[in-house]
Amino acid sequence: MNCVLIIVDSWRKDHCGCYGNEWIHTPNLDALAAESVLLTRAYPESLPTLPVRRALQTGKRVYPFWKHSRQKGDFDGAAGWGPVDEDLDTMAELLQAQGYHTAFFTDTYHQFKPSKNFHRGFDEWQWIRGQETDPYRSGPLVPDEQIDRHLPPQQAHTDRRRFLQQYLTNVAGRDSEGDYFPAQVFRGGADWLWRNQDAERFFLVLDSFDPHEPWDPPVYYRRMYDPDDDVVDVIWSTYGPAEDFTPRELKRLQANYAGECTLVDRWLGHFLEALRNSGRLDDTIVALISDHGHNLGDANLTGKQGHPLTRAVADLIMMIRHPAGEAAGAECDALCYNFDLTTTLMSMLGEEMPDQMEGIDLWPVVRGQKPGRDHVTVAWGPDATLIDDKWWCNATLAGDQALLYDLNNDPGLTTNLADQHPEMAERAAEVFLQDAGGEFPEALQRAARMPGCTPILEEE
Repeated sequence: MNCVLIIVDSWRKDHCGCYGNEWIHTPNLDALAAESVLLTRAYPESLPTLPVRRALQTGKRVYPFWKHSRQKGDFDGAAGWGPVDEDLDTMAELLQAQGYHTAFFTDTYHQFKPSKNFHRGFDEWQWIRGQETDPYRSGPLVPDEQIDRHLPPQQAHTDRRRFLQQYLTNVAGRDSEGDYFPAQVFRGGADWLWRNQDAERFFLVLDSFDPHEPWDPPVYYRRMYDPDDDVVDVIWSTYGPAEDFTPRELKRLQANYAGECTLVDRWLGHFLEALRNSGRLDDTIVALISDHGHNLGDANLTGKQGHPLTRAVADLIMMIRHPAGEAAGAECDALCYNFDLTTTLMSMLGEEMPDQMEGIDLWPVVRGQKPGRDHVTVAWGPDATLIDDKWWCNATLAGDQALLYDLNNDPGLTTNLADQHPEMAERAAEVFLQDAGGEFPEALQRAARMPGCTPILEEE
């Protein structure tokens, strides 16, 4: 049996038809979900981008971020923002040692910055260049008027100008939809399938940075959700209050994000068609997971952060398609982590489970033979969230600044009950410590919260 693992960055669970959205167009994802078991309460054990992928690669928690250090050639994005530990084996390395052909196609550029090593264990890997501020092209720089098309007047002199200048310079050579990043990632995977038809067993990872910002799909995708051209074409959030944008600008930002989701879906479909036409769908497990979502006005925010941690950011897409059709079309509402998927895939492939893997095998849970987890904790630097069958408690590791929501009566997280239930913050702090193994690294204890995307650890 073979395995395809598809990772999509920043795709909100509530922006998928298969999870109940009635207005967004995601036909290929929905078709895959109809042949899969849909996990409805999956969460990342730590955030953001790189900690999620470290856990997926190794099947081991990254929290509480032991051995975190600044890495040359990259910013210190968050606790756990580093390479895969040298003393751990990745899933690719384990399967490669068992004779699997292994391949990795991605445009998630953080994994290839200096000091990073996320391509370990792959016989073939391709880094598709140019996302965000990847130093892909130094010139010719795009003119100011091209940048101004995407900057509202109130943001004209912010650091967004430098960001957009690098990004727009990187993508200046696009001539058609096939030049966009999702097309390159999924087309690369499809081409690999055809080139490797002689592989007895394979492990293929496709990691799409989209629908991560900047949200600049071909205009016809955006017009599916906002047909008018009467506003600045906003493609980037400010990691601040939604009032950074006018209501009309916010609508455009939301439409560009939705268009990006539909663009990714279209090229996901291209890959799935190749998988089916090549005959490999009949002997291949297909798993798809997101790393997190993104606030688009939720909680009056545009961006993502550990506090307040919203459902828009924390709720994951996760589905597993069994080649024999087991559990096709089923939903599993058991609580689970992203790294449980790693353990599950290794088990489904019939491979020996190394001691390092801390996930649970979800397939017996899907079959109703075992329960899921009784709680999960989601950590982002010094902020953490306890989620169980009743409560969502978002606080510091010490239980301070608690935000407490009753999931049964307030699934949208609108009414903070922390003052009425102070015992829950105390319980959350106990669970945070317990799930950390009983001790926090000193650096994490003195970590400073910053507004916006990532909390930065203080200097030693």
